[in-house]
Amino acid sequence: MTISDLVLSKQTEAISAASVITDVRTLIASHLGVSVGRVTDEAHFTKDLGADWLDRLDLMMAVEDQFAGVEITDADVDRIELVGDLIRHIERGKQGDLLRAELTARKAHWPPKPRSPGVGPPEMT
Repeated sequence: MTISDLVLSKQTEAISAASVITDVRTLIASHLGVSVGRVTDEAHFTKDLGADWLDRLDLMMAVEDQFAGVEITDADVDRIELVGDLIRHIERGKQGDLLRAELTARKAHWPPKPRSPGVGPPEMT
């Protein structure tokens, strides 16, 4: 891996994160019938966006449908009060997906294949 690969990887992550944020805000606005401009990180679902608990639960189910690997429990619905809370929860879920994919890929290559006799560095005596 080169430095340019790392820079490109970070740029891709930043673009992906910005895309997720935009998608979340658009979904919230559409679902709650508010303008996207009102859906800021600091916006409270109930106080600022007018959502009751059932609206929030329905929204969280829509989020689970839209974002693969994101799971939101009833307890999470109670804890997620701000738009920023929901975005962070989704990002953690997506990071968990990446970690699971990486671990699965590593398991596919484990244990390492034994070397054939006569291949590789000479044995130390």
